[in-house]
Amino acid sequence: METLQNNENMNQNQIIETSVSGAYGHGWGILKKHFPELLLVFLVQLLLSVPMGFTSMFFDVQYVGAFTTGLFNFIYSVLVLMPVSYGSSWVFLKAVRGEPFRVQDIFFAYQSFGNILLANLLVILIVGAGFIMLIVPGIIFACKLSFVPYLVMDEKMEAVDAVRKSWNMTKGYSWTIFLMGVVAFFVGLCGLICFIIGIIPAAIWISLAFATIYMSVSGRAKQKNINP
Repeated sequence: METLQNNENMNQNQIIETSVSGAYGHGWGILKKHFPELLLVFLVQLLLSVPMGFTSMFFDVQYVGAFTTGLFNFIYSVLVLMPVSYGSSWVFLKAVRGEPFRVQDIFFAYQSFGNILLANLLVILIVGAGFIMLIVPGIIFACKLSFVPYLVMDEKMEAVDAVRKSWNMTKGYSWTIFLMGVVAFFVGLCGLICFIIGIIPAAIWISLAFATIYMSVSGRAKQKNINP
């Protein structure tokens, strides 16, 4: 049964066009099919981000101190937001593959917390160095490393290996990933215009689209290895 499911997933990867329209089109289909479940996943992630906004809005910096507030936000981001972000990426990937998923799956990332921490640090350092080099290299590096969360969660790869593989996998697809980011900006903008609350389905749609492009590219890479 498991082998059959893997074969179905492989066939699905081959069918989906590795393009901006293909990724967003497939993501839209998944959004319509599983909106209630995906909305719950998104809301859990959103609620977990509330404490950072709470400290900025309700703690008087004059009394608490900017350093203390900043330190809390940094620690909370590392301990909560970062692993949950990786876990959410994995849930959206399972959704676009047609695999069963649960809200609790976003916390699966804590089983690989150290690896996620290192992977995130490497991505920040590399992309940050790129932005120091006149911005454009930073954008290129961000596109090249966009698959790191999926590789860490999906293939259980070590941080350095995930960075290396993402860099190689995105060869020939960086421009597509960049255009997906441009489209994401306008999708988010349209979501804000739609009575603000539209940003929620827009954000879910964007996440599904990026998970789809990873699924499509990784499927083609595996097929290439099978049939050299």
